[in-house]
Amino acid sequence: MLEPSNPLEADSVQRPASDLLPHGRQVDFATLSSPDRWKPEFAVPFNQRVIGEKVLISNDFGDWLLLSKDEFRDFVEGRPQRGEPLYDKLVRTNFVAAEVNRELQAMRWRRKKEYLFYGPTLHAFVLTHRCNHGCQYCHSSIVGMDRYDTDMSIETARRGVDIAFRTTAPGMTIEFQGGEPTANWETLRFIVDYAREKNETEGKILSFALVTNLSLMDDEKLDFLVDRHVQICTSLDGPEDLHNKIRIFRGGNSHATLIEWMQRINQRYIDLGLDPNQYHVEALPTITRPSLSRWKDIVDQFVEVGCRAVFLRKLDPFGFAAKSAKTLGYSMDEFLEFYARAVDYIIDLNRQGVQVMERHAAIMLNKILADDEPNYLDLRIPGGACIGQLGYSPDGSIYSSDEGRFVASMGDDMFRIGSVEDSYDELMGNAATRALVMAGLNDGHPDCVSCVYKPWCGQQVEYNYKTQGSLHGHMRDSTWCKKHKSIFDYLMHKLEAADERDLEMFRLWTTNRRLDHFIL
Repeated sequence: MLEPSNPLEADSVQRPASDLLPHGRQVDFATLSSPDRWKPEFAVPFNQRVIGEKVLISNDFGDWLLLSKDEFRDFVEGRPQRGEPLYDKLVRTNFVAAEVNRELQAMRWRRKKEYLFYGPTLHAFVLTHRCNHGCQYCHSSIVGMDRYDTDMSIETARRGVDIAFRTTAPGMTIEFQGGEPTANWETLRFIVDYAREKNETEGKILSFALVTNLSLMDDEKLDFLVDRHVQICTSLDGPEDLHNKIRIFRGGNSHATLIEWMQRINQRYIDLGLDPNQYHVEALPTITRPSLSRWKDIVDQFVEVGCRAVFLRKLDPFGFAAKSAKTLGYSMDEFLEFYARAVDYIIDLNRQGVQVMERHAAIMLNKILADDEPNYLDLRIPGGACIGQLGYSPDGSIYSSDEGRFVASMGDDMFRIGSVEDSYDELMGNAATRALVMAGLNDGHPDCVSCVYKPWCGQQVEYNYKTQGSLHGHMRDSTWCKKHKSIFDYLMHKLEAADERDLEMFRLWTTNRRLDHFIL
């Protein structure tokens, strides 16, 4: 295994975690019970972790319980009897082996793993590498606005759309990325209209998403996007001074331009009679070193512009972010402290009647509380590489994912699985795709198979490769694992201490309303 190649993560495994983010630990069985009293045949296979004064147990069905230490001891010793409250609780959550309804659990498993029976649903088209921003953390290999040779041609786009429609999934999203994708407006227009025309016979559940800095938006473009039901997403890193410090726009004030267009687009949705709580420009922040002390300012900025969710994203080990680590980077512990402060503040806002959530927590709570699988590609098994998404480069190369394309922008074609010249069957059935899918399983990782969060967690092979030099990674030393396990711990501590008001808030975070306006 290679040494970690990402300076953003260099010291994060060794540094102690902040007390702001409480951690769990494995149960020391010897302090609770003697091995000769254990009755493994009583329980289904389970994993465990101490959360505060309770013991969290989970099984592969996705069920979980927080037990007192006395209850946990009785559980492992097989003491609970029918009619007792603990026994009934264990039966309801499928921990008593003799009481599990196998047919029901098989149906439940199939519902949550439905994505395994289909091909990729997300198709990310990079329309150009040209961009008029110089964002210091950019993951893409951007070039100047005069480099038209980096634009995706209409013919390449046509072939890419033809491949995307070969997916066996009933629904698909075509996402436009860059550079700044609106710089190649002709190709964007072609893909939208060609895909809509093609779908008249294909009958897919089709949607479009545009990831844009909004600096090239005008009324003509907006009319087209609104008329064709294209969802608009952007990047907002916080208040004006913070946003403009990182997202450098020599053509003007990036933040002012962004906010103006967000307001105009949101008003268009209102004019169409759409609920502004559901329909608004989606914005994402990327957390850099200057962001770490600005958690309150960032959350307040999102609330101010009408966003109902904040997705607190750590810097990825790709592109310029790896090169600018000395000025923008930080340890995982620093990010987790930032995350805990920000989410604590979001929870406080909710208690005051302000409806806003943290998106990463909401995804995890969907799995934990709602027994749902939101198909978030970074937290599913197998991971999203190849069978969840494909990334289409301007030259027609096809990659395992957006992250696979980011690795390619750094000079490594490890995740290139073919091109638009190949057939869909060749792309999905080749050796590279099979290897990436197998590496995206957590059943082969020694630490994952014994982790209480295994039913809800996942792998990203591109991250493993870039940070640890292996597709499979080494979870015990992985910052990917540390981030997700720490956030799961944080949420479980919150659930363990929650009153009914807080539980209702967390349940609201799991409410998923389909945006029918953007679905064709």
